Amino acid sequence: MSFQYVKDEPEIAEEFGPAVVPKFPLYTAILIACIAAVFASQLIFGDGLGSLLLGDSHSARAAGFDKLRFYKYHEYWRILTGATVHGGLIHAGMNCYAFYSFGRVMEMLANRAHVAIVFLLAAIGGGILSLIFLPGATSVGASGGIVGLIGYLAVYAFRRRDFISKEFRRGLIFNIGFIFLYGLALYQVIDNFGHLGGLITGAIYGFISIPSDPYVDPRDASAATRVFGLGALLIFIATSVLSILLIANFS
Repeated sequence: MSFQYVKDEPEIAEEFGPAVVPKFPLYTAILIACIAAVFASQLIFGDGLGSLLLGDSHSARAAGFDKLRFYKYHEYWRILTGATVHGGLIHAGMNCYAFYSFGRVMEMLANRAHVAIVFLLAAIGGGILSLIFLPGATSVGASGGIVGLIGYLAVYAFRRRDFISKEFRRGLIFNIGFIFLYGLALYQVIDNFGHLGGLITGAIYGFISIPSDPYVDPRDASAATRVFGLGALLIFIATSVLSILLIANFS
C-alpha cells in the first residue's frame, strides 16, 4: 500500500530549541534492510519474478500469517513472519518507501528506540485484530507495523501541537484517511483489520510514552526504553532470518 508523505519537515517552534536535526535513521534503515533481505529470498526461492509482480503464494504459505495454521498447528511465529513477507515487488517497494518516510521523521522527533518498539507491537496488534475478524485469511506485509508509526506520530503531533505545524498534522490526518479509503476500495485484497489494529496499537503506545509536559524532550529515553528498543530490533532481525529459512526450505 502507499502513503502520501508531507515533504516539508515538521515545523518546530523556536522555544523547543534547535536540536531537531536530520540524522541517519539507523533503526528504520535496519528494519527496511530486513524486509529487503526477506524479499530477496522470495525472489530466489519463491514462485519466480513473474509471480512476485502479482503475488508469491510459495512465500505466503511458508511464512505468511496463515491464521488457520496459527491456531490449529500452534505456529505462533507466523504473526511476526507474516510482517516480513510481501505479495510482490510493488507491495514491498511501497511499504519500504512508506517505512522510510515515517520512520525517519519519528527518529527525528522521538528516540529511535520507539521506532522498533512501535513497529513490532503494531505488527502484533494488527495481527491480533486480523486474527479475530479475518480468521480464515492469510495476511502478508509490514503495513500494520508501518501504520502503527503513523498512529504514534498522530498522537505526537496533537500532544505536542505547540511545536508541530498545522500542515504536518493535516498531512497525518490525510494519510490515515487515505489508508482506510484505499483499503475499503480494495477490501478483497487488503487486510484493513491489520491496518486498524496497527494504528490503534501505535496510538496507544504514543499516549503512554510521549510526555505531556512541554518542557520534557521526547527524544530522551530511559535506559529501559533503549533496551526494549534494541530488543524489538533484534527480534525482528531474528524473525527475518527465520522467514528466509522457512521460504528457502518450504516445499
